[in-house]
Amino acid sequence: MATTAADRIRKTSVASVHVHYVAKAEKKGRTRAEVDEIIRWLTGYSEHQLDGLLADKTDFETFFAKAPAMNPNRFLITGVICGYRVEAIEDPFMRELRHLDKLVDELAKGKAMEKILRSPG
Repeated sequence: MATTAADRIRKTSVASVHVHYVAKAEKKGRTRAEVDEIIRWLTGYSEHQLDGLLADKTDFETFFAKAPAMNPNRFLITGVICGYRVEAIEDPFMRELRHLDKLVDELAKGKAMEKILRSPG
């Protein structure tokens, strides 16, 4: 059975991608603290928990599976990221990953944090 891109990303450490998220944000004048705030908003991890997961090189599959409280407002995240319409992605794991990608992308594009961290209404 062939390994798919989704299979590979499931086993990729969050830390190995986090550095790219931070670099993308910093290149546009944003901060690691903002990237981490987005991740914590999405997943419910505390700052201490997130730091531990990054240090332990936790893979994305475990990261999302063990998230304490996936934000119910994440379904308000819509639009296209990496050529895919986020709200149309059927694989729940890939949809969560693209939610995260989309939020970091919005941060790098200068969107205000209160808009990135969606609230209904």
